[in-house]
Parts: sequence; C-alpha cells; structure tokens
Amino acid sequence: MKRKFIFFYIIIFLFSFACSKKEETVTILKEKNLETQMIEVYNQAMKELERGDVIYAGKKFGEAELLYPQSVWAPRSVLMSAYGYFSQGYYNYAISDLERFLIKYKNHPQTDYAYYLLALCHYDQIIDEKKDLDQILKSKEYFEYIVKNFPDTEYANDSKFKLDLIIEIMAAKEMYLATYYVQREKWIPAINRFKKVVKDYETTIYVEEALHRLVELHYKLGLVNESQRYASLLGYNYQSGEWYEASYKILNKNYEKRKIEKINKKESILKKFKNIFK
Repeated sequence: MKRKFIFFYIIIFLFSFACSKKEETVTILKEKNLETQMIEVYNQAMKELERGDVIYAGKKFGEAELLYPQSVWAPRSVLMSAYGYFSQGYYNYAISDLERFLIKYKNHPQTDYAYYLLALCHYDQIIDEKKDLDQILKSKEYFEYIVKNFPDTEYANDSKFKLDLIIEIMAAKEMYLATYYVQREKWIPAINRFKKVVKDYETTIYVEEALHRLVELHYKLGLVNESQRYASLLGYNYQSGEWYEASYKILNKNYEKRKIEKINKKESILKKFKNIFK
C-alpha cells in the first residue's frame, strides 16, 4: 500500500513537471512568434519610411512596439518613428515619441541620440529669433544636457557648435529689443538690453555695436563718465573697428578736423618721399 502511494506521487510529480515544461515551451514559442510578427511589422514600417509616408510608417512602428514591448525592437521602433516624423517636419509627433522613449527606455544605449534628436526638433523650429524664444530655450537646454552628460559622443561636438549659434540668436534678440526701445526713445530699457548683450553674450558679433550704443545713449543722457567708460572698453577690444570710430566721433567733436589734418600730413610725407627719387 505504501509503495502504491509513493508510485502515485511520482506519477503526479512527473506529470506536473511535463506540464510545466510544455507550458514553458509554449511560452517560448509564443514569444518567438510575437517577435517574428513584430519584425515583419517593423520591416513594413521601414518600407513605408523609405517611400516617404512617415505618417503610415509611424503607425506601423507603433504597432511593432505594442506587439512585443519587451523586445529589443520596441525602443528601436519608437526611435525610428520619431526620426521619420522629424525628417518630414512633423516636430510635435517626433517630440511626443522621443519624450515617451526617454521615460520608458531611459537606460537604453541610444539615449544620447534621443536627446540629440529632441534638441534638433526644437532647434529646427527657430525661424524668427524675435518670436521663437520657447524653441530657442528648449533647444539650448537639450544641447547643454548632451554636452554635459555625453561629452565623448559625436552628438556633443555638434551640440557645442549649435549652442554657439543659439547664443548668437539670443544676442540678436536682445539687440532687436534694445533697438525697439531706442526708436521709441525709451533710453533706460534700451541701455539695459545693450548691457545684457555685453555681459551675457560677450563672445558674439553683437558686442562691438552694443558697446557703441552704450557710449551713444549715456552721452545723450549727459552721463559722460559712463560714456567714456564704455568707449574705453570698446577701444581696448575693438580699436580698429568702425564702431569705435563712431564712438570716438561722439566724444571728440574735433574728430573730423583732426582726421583731415592727419590725411594732409600723410600726403605731404608721401610727396617728400617721391621727390627724393625724382
């Protein structure tokens, strides 16, 4: 009787083990089947992308991701969908995909590319520096993030280049606003804008003109010492430039007369030099 019980338990154990193995096999087959289906859908999406139908391609990439979210093809599908939308200028769709990717697949090895593409989505929407401040600031934020967190990547190098361009754009915006205030004779707001260019965007091409405008406006307000201070800065850094010459004219009323005398003196020396060889 005891042997029968032991034999009975052995049969149950073997049956359970066989069932579990069978279930495991079915699960593996199911996963393989899902992955096969996913790859087929992914390839369909790639064909649509190559044809230029990024909307339908994006839909198929979405289907591929949903079929097998645990697969390595899932995050790849999201990135390809985002790239497709970006390539055709559907920036909002691309941004939506990329933001979802960075939340759902934050440890993925292509996170650097996702941030770079996200930065480009905002950067490429900058058309008018006078109006597109939101896009300017967002692209700047993402490019700075790339430089800081992925410094050894190819994306960091291009991000640095584009950051320099963004700084130029932001300086241009300040110059535009300053000029706007000057045209309306709002001297103090104009001065503050020109000062911001000098202080925050000192590496840009606009600094030279901003310094001259500060010379000009302070002189107009009777603040001669301040005007001379900015003229000194301008002369120290851009002595041979046209803006320094313009500032020099403001602070030296006899400039034109002295300039003519200098030219006449130079011509006189040349005449003497020529006479030696006659």
